[in-house]
Amino acid sequence: MSQITKRALEESLKKMLLKKPLNKITISDITSDCGMNRMTFYYHFKDIYDLVEWSCIEDAAKALDGNKTYDTWQQGFLQIFQAVLENKPFITNVYHSVNHEQVEGYLYTITYNLLIGVVEEQAKGLDVSDSDKRFIANFYKYAFVGLMLDWIKKDMREDPINIIDRLSTLINGDIKRALIKYSNTSYHNQIFD
Repeated sequence: MSQITKRALEESLKKMLLKKPLNKITISDITSDCGMNRMTFYYHFKDIYDLVEWSCIEDAAKALDGNKTYDTWQQGFLQIFQAVLENKPFITNVYHSVNHEQVEGYLYTITYNLLIGVVEEQAKGLDVSDSDKRFIANFYKYAFVGLMLDWIKKDMREDPINIIDRLSTLINGDIKRALIKYSNTSYHNQIFD
């Protein structure tokens, strides 16, 4: 029942965002639209921004489902673009509101989750520290999110497939090369050769 209630609140928020900016929407607007009381809202969320964050995380989980490998990262990233595009009024409104950091945080989180899966897969058989793996995933995360934020700022006009194709060409094999460079085994072999 909890997920159904959260989804109803999310749908009401998204409907409200078609009519007015996020900073003009109240909890009363949302609860009135979906026929709930304010206490029900506060049972699930501390404020509207908490609902926004939950909504973003849920959409991200659906977008990335099963696409966290080297062979499927392009599909996962495309699905992130598509999730953003499907929620264009929501994302655009939240991004241009007072709290656009939430959209950035959402994108950083889902992109990191995609990339760390790819990095972990590519690191199999290599002696690479967890901190180095996180560093590599974070490096690519900032590049990917930077491209996506630029795309959002330009009103999501460019076809995401073009962006992903260019990105794929640019980084083809680079994650594995970076992991090899960070590999303790590789490092020790270079020193003692």
